[in-house]
Formats: sequence, structure tokens, C-alpha cells
Amino acid sequence: MQNKFAPYTDRYGGRALLLFLLFSAAIYQLVTVGIGMFALICLLPLVVIAIYVAFRWRTATFWLLFFINYFIQWFSKNNWIPSGIPLSFYNEALEIVLLVIAIIDARKSPCFERTGNMMLYALMIWCGFCTLEIFNDTCGLGMNVYAWYTGARLMAFQILYAFLVYIIYIDKPKILIYYLIFWGFLSLFSVFWVWKQKYIGFTNGEHAWIYGRGYSTHIIQWGTLIRYFSTHNDAASFGIGIASTAVAFLIFALTSKVKKYRYFFLITGIACTWAMFPSGTRTAIVCFGAGIAFYTVLAKSVKLSAFVGITFGIVFFILAFTNIGNSNGSIRRMRTAFDRSDASLNVRDVNKESIKKYIKEAPWGIGLGMEREQVPANNKYRILTEIPPDSEYVYIWVRTGKIGIITFVLTMLIMLGGACWTVLFRINSPSMRGIGAGLCCAFVSMQLGGYANQILLNFPNCLIYYGGLSLVYALPYMEKEWTEWENKLLEKEAERKRLKLEKKKASRV
Repeated sequence: MQNKFAPYTDRYGGRALLLFLLFSAAIYQLVTVGIGMFALICLLPLVVIAIYVAFRWRTATFWLLFFINYFIQWFSKNNWIPSGIPLSFYNEALEIVLLVIAIIDARKSPCFERTGNMMLYALMIWCGFCTLEIFNDTCGLGMNVYAWYTGARLMAFQILYAFLVYIIYIDKPKILIYYLIFWGFLSLFSVFWVWKQKYIGFTNGEHAWIYGRGYSTHIIQWGTLIRYFSTHNDAASFGIGIASTAVAFLIFALTSKVKKYRYFFLITGIACTWAMFPSGTRTAIVCFGAGIAFYTVLAKSVKLSAFVGITFGIVFFILAFTNIGNSNGSIRRMRTAFDRSDASLNVRDVNKESIKKYIKEAPWGIGLGMEREQVPANNKYRILTEIPPDSEYVYIWVRTGKIGIITFVLTMLIMLGGACWTVLFRINSPSMRGIGAGLCCAFVSMQLGGYANQILLNFPNCLIYYGGLSLVYALPYMEKEWTEWENKLLEKEAERKRLKLEKKKASRV
């Protein structure tokens, strides 16, 4: 066969070489300097190709979104992605592409019917409130659309994107179980990585971060204890995130009927439970306990409630009233969660009291996106941008005021209440009810963590736990197909067991 490329290069070789050099220069600029106009123009063909691939393999695009969301902070900390591009861009671009694809294929897919539920209505209220915040001029600086959109995207729009993407794309039992397995494997990698940080050491990027920006919060107790953060942004995000994951997977293991999945969920749950201790995040153990305790309500089991109550009563007594395990730095750190005289806890209370004095005159808050850089030094609300919020709820309170934080709490309760109602009264399959309960309990655990630390809307937590809650509303639509699929797996499992027994009996003869 004649080589058709040779005549082309003979005729257009100079142009092809020039295009190749321009493209190489664009890649170099993207990696070394960040995104610029030259790099943007030269990389447009790649964008077109990426969009085509996304349309062609939609499910793969969803898995890519979940993977990037989980590891984006880790990539950034190790300088493995180009500088100059906001971390939220990667998530948001993939989410918008996925939603555009879903809208184009709306006739082929019935999944939009699932979106009309309590969680969507609650999110519309919250997103509507955040949209009205564009007119908030408490600081007297005029309308700042860029700052508003930055804040609204963080507080509201990314939650809406997570809800829509999950409920639309996880629409079949196989995709659901693949999602849980994928989540489990990524979590196990985070567990491995925190073990690696603790016993082998940090990468160059992690070492630079912990002895730079993270020094004051991650090397504590006079340098005797390091708080490990694994693949997350910081130790608080990792500790609470992995504790919430442990809650979910332990509940999945407790209710799964298929043996191979039950073992995988159990191993993941136990590993994640261990991993929260190296983080040194005191709130993590409280979040873990709250998540498990909430399951006793959804399980409607007196025996389980009694067992969990006794178990956590013993753990609480050991941590709060004894010195057992004090030789371990992580346990010693966790024990301070029950010490009301702890200095760092008292500082948070002082900060909240300081915020109260100024926020009284700002019932709508100081405005979305109003950070230290946007508020002049002579503005009386500048101090609110300088006091550490220490909590996602306090951060939202400062930006949206008393009206905003009440709206946020009510919408969270509405979406959680709707999900719990679904688990209790709309799902009959015990294993599927367990998945719904695990996701609800993980959400409760994460919300409690958000009350104590500023981790609720960070990567990877927002997509995982708000997206996970949206899945609960989709479960009744999958239940019939799930039951059939599960029964087939159980039949295969029983057949393998029967053949194994027959082979064992035959070997004895």
C-alpha cells in the first residue's frame, strides 16, 4: 500500500513542522507558566478532541470526573498539574460537559425524571438565595460579579452539579456497584498513602507544604506529633472524609448479601477507620461515632441500637475519663476532643464571639466571595475576613449572615430528611436499603465535620457526599433491576459453593 503520508510531508512539511513546534511550545508554556492566551489558542484542537471523546464515552467521563475530584489536591500539592488554572476548573468543566451531553440525549435517557425530588427543591432554594446575594452590598463596595460568582460556585452551584451528575449517570445496578468499588479502591489508596507518609516519608511537594504553609497546624505538641493528610488538602479534610467513608463502607458490609462485596466493603471500612487516627483530627472520631449512631435510627433495630450504644459508651469512657493508650500520640490527640479546657477549642469559641459582634449589623452577611483581598483595610467588615472561621458553617454564616445560615441549615435538613424517608419507606431490598443508609450516615458524619472544620465544600468531599446523598433518591428506581441482578449473583455463589462441596466429597472417596 502506497504511503500517503510521504507526499503530504513533501508538500506541506514546513507547515506541519511549524504547527508541531507551536503545539510543543504551547504545552511547554502550559506546564511551566500556566495557561495563557497563546497556550489557550494552540490547545483548542485538544479541547475539541476532549469534548468529542467525552460525548463518545460518557460513562468514562464520569469516572474521570470522580478520579480527578478525588486526587486534584494531591496532584496540586505535588506540582503534577499546570499552575495558573483554578483547581475547580477541572471538576466544573467535566460536570458541565456531562450535563450538556445528558441534555442532548434527554430523549434517550429517562434519568431526568429522577431529578424531581426533595433534594432538588432544597437545592433550588439555596441556589436561589445565593443568586440573590449578588445584590448584597453590605461592605459598601458596589456589585462585584466576579467575587459573587466565585463564592456562589463554591457554596451552591457545585452542590447542584454534583446532585445532577450523580443522579443522571449512576442509573443502573452495575454502575452503582462499580461506583462503590471505585470509591473503595480510591479510599484504600488514600489509606495506603497515609501509611506511606507516616512510615516511609513525604514526597518533595508534601514535605515543602507541611514545613511551610502547614507547619503551624500539622506539626503540633512541640513537634512530637505530625498530622498526616494523605491525598487530601489537609489533615482535617482527610480525617473527617476518611471517617465518613468508614461509616458508609461498614454499613455496606453489614447489609450486603453478596459475599465478595461484603468482604471488600468490610476491609475498606476497617482500613478507613484506622486511617482517621494518623490524621490527628479530633473531630473525626466524633463524626465516625455520630454516623454509626445515626444508622441505629435508620436500621430500626433495638438490638443494634443497644450494641452500638454500649460500644461507643465504652469508647467514650476510655477516651474521656482514662489514660489508656496515652503512649500513642494519635490517641492522645483524639482524647483532647473531649477536653473542654483544650486551648485550641477555646480559641474557636473566642473567634465565634468576635464574629457575632460584627455580624449583627449584617443580616445578609458581608457577601459571597468577599475575602481579605476584596475588602479594604479601612472597611469595618474587613476584620470578618481576617478572623479564622475554623468551620464551614461559620464561613457560610459570615458570607450570608443570619438569614443565609438558617436557609442553609434548613435546606440541608430537607434533603437529608427526604433521603432518610426514602430509605425507611420507599426501599424494600435490605442490601439496597443498606446502601442508602450508609450514604445518609456518611452525609451526617460529613455535616458534623463541616460544623467543626472548614472541610464540607472542599475537594473531594463535596462531590462524594452530596453526590452520594442524591443517589439515595435514585435507588427506588433501580430496586427491581437490583434485586434481579443480586439474585443472579447469589445463585452463582450458591452454585460455586455446591460444586466446591461436591469436589471435596469426591476427593474423600
